[in-house]
Amino acid sequence: MDIKVKNLKKQYGNKIILDIEELNLTSGKIYGIIGPNGAGKSTLLKIISGLEEPTEGKVYIDGERLDDLKMKHITYSNQKPYLYRTTVFNNVSYPLKFRKMNKENINSTVNDILHEFKIEHIKDNQAISLSGGETQKVALARALVFDPKCLLLDEPTANIDPDYVEIIEKAVIDRNKKNNSTVLIITHNISQARRICDEIIFLNNGKIVEVGNMKEIFLNSNSNIIRKFLDIEYCALEKL
Repeated sequence: MDIKVKNLKKQYGNKIILDIEELNLTSGKIYGIIGPNGAGKSTLLKIISGLEEPTEGKVYIDGERLDDLKMKHITYSNQKPYLYRTTVFNNVSYPLKFRKMNKENINSTVNDILHEFKIEHIKDNQAISLSGGETQKVALARALVFDPKCLLLDEPTANIDPDYVEIIEKAVIDRNKKNNSTVLIITHNISQARRICDEIIFLNNGKIVEVGNMKEIFLNSNSNIIRKFLDIEYCALEKL
């Protein structure tokens, strides 16, 4: 999916959360969205997904306005995901049932992704009994199970054990290559952004400061805001 954001504004009361003149995202690329807390990163994903309406501006998918049909090909995974009060298997299978896949294919597809995420041992567990990390894994499996054309991921590995981060990153990369999908991933993990992202979008105070590849953003940026942010993030990593 090619995505274009045009003259986008989001405002709550007198506070402008987003103010983006134009943003073009190309199908088949993984974009990392970075920036300080409160920059508008999550709001941008919610608007692209159709979960929130902009105050002004438009979102275009493959040259046409975002609508219900296009939203069926988009998945959004929140940093604090909500699971239905049923089993892990039923949670992950929901997008396939919604899209009218037959039962046999649902069973095989869900079991495959549960195995891929190494959570098949909890497939019969009730979602309410899961730990925070398990909840995140199940939510990500549910988001990816129907092979969406656009993945919108808000801190997808924030609550996940380091041993599982590689599994999640591989799952995202594999689907990006397999489906030529467009991926937007919010991350505070600079190392993760360098590992998996083709381009970086840096947001600050609701505005795009810079868009570019790894070298342009992490090594050659002329923005004091970006350099300061990266210095803080690298200092935090060194203290771990």
